[in-house]
Amino acid sequence: MRRATIADIARAVGVSKGAVSYALNGRPGVSEATRRRVLEVAEEFGWHPSSAARALSDGRAGVLGLIIDRPARTLGIESFFMQLISGIEATLSERSIGLLLQVTDERANELAAYRRWWAQRSVDGVIVIDLARSDPRVGLLEELAMPAVVIGGPQGLGRLVGVWSDDRAAMSDVVEHLAGLGHRRLGRVAGVTDMLHTQARTEALHAAARRLGLPEPVTVDTDYTTDAGARATRTLLSRVPRPTVVIYDNDVMAVAGVGVAQEMGIQIPRELSVVAWDDSPLCQLTHPQLSAVRRDIAGYGALAAECLLRLVAGEPVASVEDARPVLVPRGSTAPPPAGPH
Repeated sequence: MRRATIADIARAVGVSKGAVSYALNGRPGVSEATRRRVLEVAEEFGWHPSSAARALSDGRAGVLGLIIDRPARTLGIESFFMQLISGIEATLSERSIGLLLQVTDERANELAAYRRWWAQRSVDGVIVIDLARSDPRVGLLEELAMPAVVIGGPQGLGRLVGVWSDDRAAMSDVVEHLAGLGHRRLGRVAGVTDMLHTQARTEALHAAARRLGLPEPVTVDTDYTTDAGARATRTLLSRVPRPTVVIYDNDVMAVAGVGVAQEMGIQIPRELSVVAWDDSPLCQLTHPQLSAVRRDIAGYGALAAECLLRLVAGEPVASVEDARPVLVPRGSTAPPPAGPH
């Protein structure tokens, strides 16, 4: 069934297309009786203005954009993105605003997509994730004067608005908790080294270790995938002496790491403690359940979407710090074993 048009409504009501346009847009030039009849027929026909027409009339597309520059398979295995998108959608759906999602395989394609979206009026603004060192997206979005909210910061934002949580403080809390259990040899399976949140966690890990008089932690960088997490875990657990605890930068790598430890005959948590970042249902389905750093990821996405909608509306918006992540201890952490390992 084809979509109804303004011409269809005009024929049904018996008025001109111009009169229908005035009535639908709340403009003077038609009687109240005609306006009511036009709106009734429009509702009966299921008529809605096209996004293209709306963009031409008021410059708004009624759509926000989100580009994820990660392998597409990541979306299927890492719950962070699904939780983030659910929070964004919860805010946008209340206002009948759409979300245009695209997955790219390299940064150049992401930059090209921003240029294309803005030139074609496809979106009113974008949410940016995975802020990197000297990130070229910041300069481009400033150049385009495109409304944008970065999930990340506070460093590296340029003139863009950021929504961020204190990863440094959270990592410091994790190290203090582990040191309180008696751990001294810390290992970490980190994410992409160029990302600012990875760097922040790394710096905080080493600073906390120095402050507490612990040996220098050993970090292995990865790409967040299960395979990389498994390889990094095997590397750490093959060291002599090996770490007594491993901190993972996401949940799927932590679960992969538990599998590797079991293959190597290393018992969790008696011989090795494990901490995941971020918490997810996956962490609670693993045996033993994984201790994890928790934050309200859906709320994080909702806050970013709210800030972007205000930017699009022309309101002044400042960067905002979200709630501090907290460690949720579970069965995968315990005091370290006595003696060398």
